[in-house]
Amino acid sequence: MQQPEAGDKSRAIPSPCSPQANLTDGSFYTRRCISEDLSWSLVTVPHLTELCLQHIAHNFEKNPILNYLLPEHQKKVVDRLSTSLPLTVTANIVSHEEYWKRCCMERWQACDLSNYGNSWKRMFFERHLENILKFFIPNITDPKQVQELIPLCKSYVRKLEINQFLPPLWVNQKEESNDLSDTEDDTEIGEVYMHHYNLKDVITALPHLEELHLIYGVKSCGMNFEWSLFNFTELDCSNLAAAVKMCRNLKVFKLTQSKVDDDKIKFLARNLQHHPCLLELDLSHNLIRDHGAQALGKLISHSRLETLNLCNNQICHLGAQALAQGLAESSTLTSLNLRLNFVEDKGGEAIGRALLTNTSLKSLHLGSNNLSEPTAAVFSQVLAQNTTLTSISFSCNHLGLDGGKHLLEGLANNKTLTKLDLRHAEVEQETDFLIHKIVWANQEAVRLGSLQHPTTEAL
Repeated sequence: MQQPEAGDKSRAIPSPCSPQANLTDGSFYTRRCISEDLSWSLVTVPHLTELCLQHIAHNFEKNPILNYLLPEHQKKVVDRLSTSLPLTVTANIVSHEEYWKRCCMERWQACDLSNYGNSWKRMFFERHLENILKFFIPNITDPKQVQELIPLCKSYVRKLEINQFLPPLWVNQKEESNDLSDTEDDTEIGEVYMHHYNLKDVITALPHLEELHLIYGVKSCGMNFEWSLFNFTELDCSNLAAAVKMCRNLKVFKLTQSKVDDDKIKFLARNLQHHPCLLELDLSHNLIRDHGAQALGKLISHSRLETLNLCNNQICHLGAQALAQGLAESSTLTSLNLRLNFVEDKGGEAIGRALLTNTSLKSLHLGSNNLSEPTAAVFSQVLAQNTTLTSISFSCNHLGLDGGKHLLEGLANNKTLTKLDLRHAEVEQETDFLIHKIVWANQEAVRLGSLQHPTTEAL
């Protein structure tokens, strides 16, 4: 290294002995350290706090001390946590929504937060539990998968939507059925061996469960299709009825597309009859006939039900008459859907007569029920007297010209009906126009009334 002149302090050579040293002429030079790593800088050295937070995040599985940190430090640790950490560690410790958002986004492509109370943590645990139940194979899947998850998710699950239940493997059924008598009926064999996962232990362990949507079937079965894959067995029904009865906070229960017949619905209805919270019951797309409808008629009159959906079943006039009797005695039911049944005029007239006294029903769907002019004549009286109904559908029926005129007469002084569906009801075009003119005027009156209501309260 070139020696600086004695008087050049800025080019002083570092002394091996001390930071400062005397030169021969009495002046001083300072020591200068030159790093071998030219990228090294004191600025890039992390603070001790950051090093501690990194260590906590790295060892979180062994020592999850998140609750002992300051709020701002908690967030920094959570942002570093892996989404693959065991739920036994994170479920009851990590409450930060950003972490559960990462868990959801990494696992599912579609994440509509509005269906889960705007909570990412609730979405994760509900969908995680649903996935386990959808792919649970009786006698194959370890029940501990569900049992160990329940304590972790029970505080967050409000709704379960399970759109398939897998039966035991068909191979096992064949092996076991070989030991049975050849004279035993195949249907009985299927009933015995096609039972599904028992939801009782799950449902009764979820204290905040309010909605339950079930479909007993198999999705995407492809070339392995068998009708037995879509059986809702008596054992399934018994287990489910007991579970729902014990789920005291349940408000919405949907059991659709599951081949539920009269015997099973009668059993379910008896267990739901005195349920303290149930408000909505959806049994659409099943095999319910008149006897099942009679049981549901009793349920309507003895429960707090507000919505009943029986779309696409096999209910005829006797069942409709039983439902009408329950409707006449009900003070809570606000919506009844009987679309795609076979109630015909005897059933339609019975429901109409019930609405002459009922003061709670607001929405009625009677589409595709082979109704004609006699039903329209009864509903002419309903429209003239009932002040509660706001929506009626007679679509895809045979009301005819006279039926349309009856409805028009009933609407002459009606101020409450805001929707009347007469599509494909064979009503004369001019009559249909006049009817919808009245309905539209009622809609406008309701809209203007809702706008003026706050002003009225202010006055």
